[in-house]
This record gives sequence, structure tokens and C-alpha cells, in this order.
Amino acid sequence: MHMGYGDPERMTPYKCAEHIKQVFCGLDNVTYEEVKDIETIKREYPLLYHSSRASLAAKNTWPCVVKLRYRSSNRSDVKEHMYLVGKGVTYDTGGISIKTGGAMRGMSRDKLGACGVAGFVLSAALLKTTEVDITALLPFERNSVGPDSLLPDEILITRAGVRVLINDTDAEGRLIMADSICECKEEIVKSRKEAQKSGQPAVPSSIFTVATLTGHVIRAYGWYGASVANGPARKAGYDQRLAKSGKAWGDPFECSILRRDDFDFIAAKTDREDVYQTNDKASVSTSRGHMFPAAFLIKATGLDQHSLASGPENRIPFIHMDVAGSAEDGIEPGLGLPGITGSPICVLAGAFLNI
Repeated sequence: MHMGYGDPERMTPYKCAEHIKQVFCGLDNVTYEEVKDIETIKREYPLLYHSSRASLAAKNTWPCVVKLRYRSSNRSDVKEHMYLVGKGVTYDTGGISIKTGGAMRGMSRDKLGACGVAGFVLSAALLKTTEVDITALLPFERNSVGPDSLLPDEILITRAGVRVLINDTDAEGRLIMADSICECKEEIVKSRKEAQKSGQPAVPSSIFTVATLTGHVIRAYGWYGASVANGPARKAGYDQRLAKSGKAWGDPFECSILRRDDFDFIAAKTDREDVYQTNDKASVSTSRGHMFPAAFLIKATGLDQHSLASGPENRIPFIHMDVAGSAEDGIEPGLGLPGITGSPICVLAGAFLNI
């Protein structure tokens, strides 16, 4: 909660990382790692780097990636491995596609996805759950404006080698999460190969994203969160699992469905790029504005090669959780900012921590 409420200077990317490090210090079942070297970020998380270019003008706003790994103390109990990526935009100006008309107010809360993921890992560590392993990647940045800002019309190449045409720098959340998702995918593929080589069954693995991503989800569902699951995740019932937990814990989660239209919307129409990041309109003015970003994340990370169309042993369940509506309580005290709810910590804990 402290990190979520922190203002843009008290909770810069590096200060968020330091806060998380202090919180997890002394917990022997969680390891902490941070990536701060700019050349490493440029190489391994290219979309995070380019989205953060303007912020490099001030060292206190440089980007970073925090990695948390929770491991069960009883290896024979482990039934699944959850990979989570949380959006950590410590302040969102919109970049060169700058927010106007007062829309920038409250954008210090654009890191609540990362806060929620960190809170979920902490819950698992304190409960000492034994049935699940958790790997969390938290990319932090300030989406700043400056001479070296990312620009619409640029084509960026993701960690997965996918060419992305940028149309709106204010759709930065999907950019900074994409390469971390790809890293999670790579770890899952590697662990499956190692299990096959050893003759042991692979632990079922899934990838989640948690982000205050779109205003469209609020337009669609009000102050509730929404999940958008790929084919393998829907077949395994992950979205219904979240919905059931949300109902039980008082944080209702709607189940939105990916359609072919969402993939068609972001599919490149020329040979100069592979996928469109978004259009040039606000999500609230775009049909299926909180669904198609999940299609982008699937395409930009190479997860489209791990869909129901692939063999059962190759499939990777992916669930995108948009908490733009549920992460705050929607009640503004005078001219202040709304309260923070902690969503989706309880939803995830109820669904996966056996409580």
C-alpha cells in the first residue's frame, strides 16, 4: 500500500525497487533480483528501454526490472508455477502523445499492477504456501516527455524478434510488460525441456499480467477488474477460477473473451511491421478497447506460438488482468486521489494459494 500511495518523487522506479527489497528482506523463501544497467535493459527489455528513453535525462527516473522468486519449501507439494508480470509506471505523462485536459492527474497510480503482484508474492511468502511456485517480474519506468521521447511511427523490435509499429506513446504499459512476458515464456519452455530430458513431468506453468491498463475496462465494467484469457487458459478454467475467487473475496472479476477481431485489429497490413501497438485513439473510444491489448501482448511476445493450435505439450496459459477499475475505490476525497484497494491480491490468493 505504501508503494502504491507514494508520489512520483518518493516512489521513482529505483525507490520502488528499494522498497520492495526492504519488504522482502529476511524472507528466506523469496529471492530478490534487480536489473538496473541501462545497456542490459536495452538488450534484454528493448521495449521498456525505448518507452523510457525520455526518462534517462534524469538519473532518478531511470527504469529498472525487479524479479521476485518464491519457492515452496516442500518440492513434492508443488502443483503449478505461476509467472506474473506487473505494470510499474511510476508516473505516466503519456510521453510525446501527452495527456491533456487534466488526464495526467492521478497517474502516479499507474504502478498499481506491480504493487498488486508484489503484494501477492508477499502473501504467498507469509502464508508459506507449498503448492505453488511464483516468479514475478516488475518492470518500472516513468513515462516522461523529452528530446529523446519515443515517437509514434517508430518500429521497435521486441525480445521475441517481433516488429512493433508505435502509434501512441500513451499505450506504454503493454510495451514495458511485453519483454518480461517473453522472458517468462522462455523460462517455461526451458523448464519443460529440462523436465523432458530428465524423464520427469513438467510442473504446469502459466503467465499472468496485472496492469492498470485501460480506461475502457472502466467504461465496460465500472469499478471491477477484468480478465482476458488465451485459449489454453480458458480451456484450463483460469478465468473462471479468478471469477469464483473474486466473488468469494468481495473483488468481483469479469471474464472478457478474446475474439478473432482483436487479433485482426492489431495485425500488420504491410510487410514493414508485424503488429500494431494500438491505434491513435483513447481506449474508451475504441471498440473492444481492453480486449485487443491482450492480443497485442500475445503476438508481441511470441505466445501466439503456444496457443490451442499448437500441441498440448507446447501450450502456455496466459491471463491478462486489467485492474484499472478495481485497483482504486473510485471515491475522491475532495481534491485528493482515491483510496487504493489492493486488487487483485485477494483474488489471486483465493484462487491459487489454497485459502
